[in-house]
Amino acid sequence: MTPGARLSAAIELLDAIIVAAREGGAAADTLIARYFATRRYAGSKDRRAVRELVYEAIRRFGEPPPSGRAAMVALVGIDPAVAAMFDGSAHAPQAIDPSEPRAVESRVPGWLGRQLAESGLDSADIASLIDRAPLDLRVNRLRATPAGLVDQIAEARLVDGAPDALRLPTGTMVDQLPAWRDGLIEIQDVGSQMVTAAARTQPGMQVIDLCAGAGGKALALAAAMDNCGVVLASDVDRARLSRLAPRAERAGATIIETRLLDGDREAAALEDWTDRADVVLIDAPCSGTGTWRRNPEARWRLSPPRIARLTATQSRLLDLGATLVRPGGALVYIVCSLLDAEGTGQIDRFLTDHPGWIAEAPIAQGRPRGAGKRLTPAHDATDGFFVARLVRPW
Repeated sequence: MTPGARLSAAIELLDAIIVAAREGGAAADTLIARYFATRRYAGSKDRRAVRELVYEAIRRFGEPPPSGRAAMVALVGIDPAVAAMFDGSAHAPQAIDPSEPRAVESRVPGWLGRQLAESGLDSADIASLIDRAPLDLRVNRLRATPAGLVDQIAEARLVDGAPDALRLPTGTMVDQLPAWRDGLIEIQDVGSQMVTAAARTQPGMQVIDLCAGAGGKALALAAAMDNCGVVLASDVDRARLSRLAPRAERAGATIIETRLLDGDREAAALEDWTDRADVVLIDAPCSGTGTWRRNPEARWRLSPPRIARLTATQSRLLDLGATLVRPGGALVYIVCSLLDAEGTGQIDRFLTDHPGWIAEAPIAQGRPRGAGKRLTPAHDATDGFFVARLVRPW
């Protein structure tokens, strides 16, 4: 592909991504994969170049641009190399008309920027949410240690405050490493590892990962428990939950059980766990404002009504989780969001509605936010998280 053809492909993809974001369609990664699956002539360098153009535009514009072309025309003022691609040659975009519309650069949508500021984030915090993220690994302590692996993986380094973590250069092909094949490592952001540690699991415990998804935190919990006890990984998403079993087998995590839940009817499906769990971990569905470094397109999919629906779900899950914790046990609440409505606001509401429960400092890292702790890219070099640890009275 010529440079101009690559730019045309990026514009076409951005048009599809903008529509999908507006209509709740497929994610950008999925659309890009589908696009190139039908264009076998595009080599690996072509695919990489187009992907970089697409994501550069997504990062630059907090609001969905009017069109893919408007986004790329705006990039001309930032990257002169893009200007040269608008040459009107075969398969390249037509030359730029000085009067044609251009997207307006911004970090976040205006309404969301105000909510982030009201939630205590300064300009540096907000700017860092769109930075490129590093590639983090969690070493599976059932089979290895970071010290034992750091010299075996090119350019890997240890991470302060995350005893099981290694950090690699972005773009490392992890699935081609022998350590991956042998179940010694999993991809997991350092911040995710830190907040999972708030569970303080020990061998022999009975633990519920209530919103397990594909099981990244369940695997970390099983490793922390030395593969002794029970981890019940539950979720309402069959496709995501089905990915856990092969991951657990590769990791040697035999204590993980899975349970598919029916949305809004989770309590009935978990009745046998009432007042039983030593720890219930809730990695609740959220706006994902803390993970924009990895998924910047998510900004285009948020709206005030969607956040209202998410906060209602979070409140319901907290109340459900409380019924599953044994007396003296702990409820750990995690969101990869930096909005107070999804973080400390939820914990304030929970403590008011559940007299006797107390909030403990969940982790050493991060900065206090209400009754919990907050991690941010700017302060902690991690994805953004809020975490709280709540203890049920005896």
